[in-house]
This record gives sequence, structure tokens and C-alpha cells, in this order.
Amino acid sequence: MSTNILFDAPGPRGRLRNNILTLLSVVVLAAAAYYVYARFDAKGQWEGEIWKPFLDVSTWTEYIIPGLLGTLKAAGISAVCALIFGAIFGLARLSDHRWVRGVAGAVVETFRAIPLLLLIFFLFFLAPSVFGGGDYTLIALVAGLTLYNGSVLAEIVRAGVRAVPAGQAEAAQAIGLRKSQMMRLVLLPQAVTAMMPAIVSQLVVLLKDTALGYIIAYVDLLNMGFKLIPAVYFGSLIPAAIVIGVIYIALNMSLSALANWLERRTRRSNRTAAQPITPPVDTGAGIPA
Repeated sequence: MSTNILFDAPGPRGRLRNNILTLLSVVVLAAAAYYVYARFDAKGQWEGEIWKPFLDVSTWTEYIIPGLLGTLKAAGISAVCALIFGAIFGLARLSDHRWVRGVAGAVVETFRAIPLLLLIFFLFFLAPSVFGGGDYTLIALVAGLTLYNGSVLAEIVRAGVRAVPAGQAEAAQAIGLRKSQMMRLVLLPQAVTAMMPAIVSQLVVLLKDTALGYIIAYVDLLNMGFKLIPAVYFGSLIPAAIVIGVIYIALNMSLSALANWLERRTRRSNRTAAQPITPPVDTGAGIPA
């Protein structure tokens, strides 16, 4: 019989109480769902006429799919750049050289402390002054997402390497490995397994944050769903919001499912003594080193 280390197994009264609370929760959620349905129905939001555009192929080929591709493009480029940024600065914060740790720490804490929307605005309005006229929506969005999420990933990398027991590094030193070899052959392979849940969690955040491109008129899923479709098909704002929301949920669930599969595969192939890493809490001012 397995023993739960977090709490004792409930007795008959505890199980009854839990069942009653579960039933009450289901009733409350059902009542809330019905209330929303009834209010939407009273406003005519379930009428077939306003949902008809989403049964038209041209709505998907001209608006939703191009917006989805724009979202995936920004998210893909930002994810790759953020992972590279996080790996470089995360390892720099573990350097033996104090000045390297200081510079890396200042960069990471600065970009973690700046609100992402403010960072995107700053880059969007700065780019024309530096590079001249042009469309910098994608560049500003990708750069902002890279700097912010890369800084968070840098903390995850640092925490992941530190989560590997000290005995692993001592054993590597005992057989004569240099620090670069020790990091590449011993610490990082174990740390990656521990970091995987936190990394994927942050990539999900990055994917959702691409919606901030709406503010600078980047052509993404949110922009197409909330600006163009309601403008072309009057009265379709709520249906568009529901459809766009479902697509975002599907994207994030797909990414999470891929991460779970990758984590299981990694754990089967690489045994690690490190514990899983949780994403750092964003306090708005950064976490002290």
C-alpha cells in the first residue's frame, strides 16, 4: 500500500465531506456556465448568423491562418533566441570570474525587472530612430520577448545546474575534467532533465505573451481576431474571441503535451540526481542572486 507523504488518507467522514464539496463545486460551476450561456443567448450571441463567418473557408485562409502563422513565427524565433540568451547568461552567472557574474547578473535582473509591454514599446519606438523608417513590429516583439523570457530562463539554467548535487562536480574534478568539460559532460546533461518542466512552462508564457504584439499592430492571431474579423463581419466580436481563445488553448496544450513526452523520454535516457526546477517567481524587481 502506498503512503502519501503530504497528508493522511481521509476517513469515512473526510471522504463524505470531500464528495459534498466536490458536488457543490460542480453545481456552482454549472450554474455559472448556465448564467453565461443565458446572458449570451439574451444578447443573441448564439445566433447562427454571427457564427456563419467561421464556417466560411475564406475567413480561415484570409484572417485566422495568417494570424496563427504570425503568432507561431514570433513565438518560434523568440523561443530559440530566448533559450540561447538564457543559456549564455545563466552559465555566465556561474562563472568563476566575478566581473562576468556581475555583468551577467546586472543584465538578467534589469530585463526581468522591466515590464514586458514597456520593453516592447521602447524597442518599437527606438528602432526607427536608430535604423530609419520601416516596419519593426516583429523585431520589437521578438526582441522584447527574448530579453524578458531569456532573463527568466537564465535563472532557470542557473538553478538547474545548482540543483545537481555537489558530489557530481567533485567526482568530475577528481578524474581531471576542466570546468568546461565538467559543465558539458556532467552537470548540464543532468540539469537539463531537471529544468525541462520549468523551461516548457516559460515557453508557454512566451507563446501567450506574443499577444502583446496586438498593441503595436503586429499581424498575429489576436490582431486578426479582434480587429479585422469584427470589422469585416459586424457583430462577430464575441464569437471571434471564443474561437481565438480555443486556438490559444490548443496551442498551449499541444506544447505542454510535447514537453511531457520529451521530459519522460529524457528521464528514461538520462538518470539525474537533481530535483525538478520550478520557474522563478516574478516579483517585478528580480530575485537577488
